[in-house]
Amino acid sequence: MSARPIIVIAGIGNGSGMPLNRISHRVFSKAGYRVALIARGADRLQKAANDINQAGGEAAAFPIESYTYKSLTDVFSAIRSHTWSGTSPSQPPEIRAALWNAAAGVWKGFLDVTEADLQLVVDTNITAAFAFAHQVLQAFRANAVDERGKRGTLIFTGATASIRGNVTTSAFAAGKFALRALSQSLNKEFGRQNIHAIIDGGILTDLSLSRRTDEAAARAFKEDANIRLDPESIAKSYLYLANQDRSAWTWELDLRPAHEKW
Repeated sequence: MSARPIIVIAGIGNGSGMPLNRISHRVFSKAGYRVALIARGADRLQKAANDINQAGGEAAAFPIESYTYKSLTDVFSAIRSHTWSGTSPSQPPEIRAALWNAAAGVWKGFLDVTEADLQLVVDTNITAAFAFAHQVLQAFRANAVDERGKRGTLIFTGATASIRGNVTTSAFAAGKFALRALSQSLNKEFGRQNIHAIIDGGILTDLSLSRRTDEAAARAFKEDANIRLDPESIAKSYLYLANQDRSAWTWELDLRPAHEKW
């Protein structure tokens, strides 16, 4: 196993606050991983990589224009050919973890959902996720089994919509149901290489705060860890999954704040 393996993270959010994506790469970097970041928006992506590098870690940005099958396939070619510090192209570090955190959300009544909305959900939550998993699993299969009895850990971020629909989630839930089914299928086919984490609840970011127009409600959401998921706590759970040994593996992890009604 590489002394400093790579985690590939797809999606970095809108760059405001401390979204899960940005916290995840910080937590994994502190744990010794090199970080390969994939997302749209080259400037934001490079800033995220710079933040890791300035903190003493090692990260590289791999921007894409869109979450298409071809874009995801091509970007992994760039990741494989990248020269990391202290390595040579003939002996690149291994990809040992991957996090699919990209998503396209459409929250509308069913009769308001357009063909363009549906295509966006399919392209990002299904097609691109398939392409990402395909490239990651090929990388994992080339790895030797490590001391934990695994070749790699593939994590997908889900949502409540992964397990049930609601009045405005017909399109979004269809994509998330598919993503959950994909992870379950991969877990059964590739057993030792895949772990699925499903995330539920409100995550503390600038965007989630902006949706709360009532000042008191926004303040409570920001300050009360009982009612929203903290991105750093989620990221630590992801790292826990990556560190599990083969005798006790998680397929689905449902994280919720203490006071959530579910």
